[in-house]
Amino acid sequence: MTLPADLDLSQIPFWERSQAERMAAFRELRKLRELGRPVFVPEQAVPFIGGGPGYYALVRHADVTEASRNAAVFSSEPCANSIPDMPRWLSVYFGSMINMDDPAHARLRRIVSRAFTPRILAKMEEDLARAAAEIVDRAIEEGPGDFVAQVAARLPVRVICDMMGIPTRFHDMVLRRTNVILGNADPEYTGISPGYSRVNVARGLARLLHAGYSLNRLAARLGDERRRRPTGDLVSLLVNGAERLTSQQLGSFFILLVVAGSETTRNAIAYGLKLLTDHPGQRELLLADFDGRVAGACDEIVRYATPVIQFRRTLTRDHEMNGTAYKKGDKVLLFYNSANRDESVFHDPDAFDITRDPNPHVGFGGPGPHYCLGAHLARREMTVMFRELFTRLPDARAVGEPSFLLSNFINGVKHLRWAF
Repeated sequence: MTLPADLDLSQIPFWERSQAERMAAFRELRKLRELGRPVFVPEQAVPFIGGGPGYYALVRHADVTEASRNAAVFSSEPCANSIPDMPRWLSVYFGSMINMDDPAHARLRRIVSRAFTPRILAKMEEDLARAAAEIVDRAIEEGPGDFVAQVAARLPVRVICDMMGIPTRFHDMVLRRTNVILGNADPEYTGISPGYSRVNVARGLARLLHAGYSLNRLAARLGDERRRRPTGDLVSLLVNGAERLTSQQLGSFFILLVVAGSETTRNAIAYGLKLLTDHPGQRELLLADFDGRVAGACDEIVRYATPVIQFRRTLTRDHEMNGTAYKKGDKVLLFYNSANRDESVFHDPDAFDITRDPNPHVGFGGPGPHYCLGAHLARREMTVMFRELFTRLPDARAVGEPSFLLSNFINGVKHLRWAF
């Protein structure tokens, strides 16, 4: 089925529309899917990058979850985090294991999973609580302003940098570079008006490359130090031992970790404050039994907000799925935001309900080998921050509407005014 002109996901104006308008459009796409094949979206060619004929938009929960499980057919190679194939000069920084299939993916995931063992995460509990307390202390001292800058963005960057042993003096630089990577289409972060002119794309790519190079080298230098003088920290575990990361792999993993950790957790925390402000009944439910309901609240925030909009897969062979025949080489995009509002799976999907049960959302990716390694950590960060925030500042609330990131990949909140 060909995509209707008013639902063209490849055009920047679509992603400049309001959240409500975009979700209404995906609702129409799900209806169209019920009538036949998934809609086919012509691909926008990007100067210096290239393009392709287009992709199928997988917008139903059933399609997204089945494709996620079947990684042998729906491949992450050559590229999962970019609609056009990523050239070598970009993939050297932004490739990492999300753009790999097994066995290479399994090997890297096995190594980096050392960052998320129960022992490591248990050790982090006190660090998380201390970081959240210090962030709220600083916010109280500064007075309410931009919740994203003062609270939501600070915690995940600090946690990840502490995990990796990145010195405190580099934390602000890491956050700035992360904003450039996540906001590579947003004029606020690039200083460039949106569009695919050669000048705009060249300037944006230069900033993106600089950000990737800076973060890669920061982690790689730390890895070199830990090879010479292991300290028992996470980087020491990753670069020493029988299975280890090279300097390049460590740099790419750090970029993946800081970007993935930032986009999910910072946006979930920001959306969480906004949603709990807009739905006071849900806020009352949460605060009446915080420990009993916070897990459900975190998952419902992630479902409702879906910080990662989509990832790409490429067909390794001809394949039929849910009544649709795909050809080898076809691109598909797994639209997690749409799957998380699928009426056939979620009762009243546009309602925010922290008691929703079951809640089989795909906000951390679909089931299968690429399910988010840091999902548990993200939930812990959200829990610790909301506990600290609402204990210390029980009247904390969002003021006005957020400023959203211009992106077809990250459903990001750039700024959110707040009061307490």
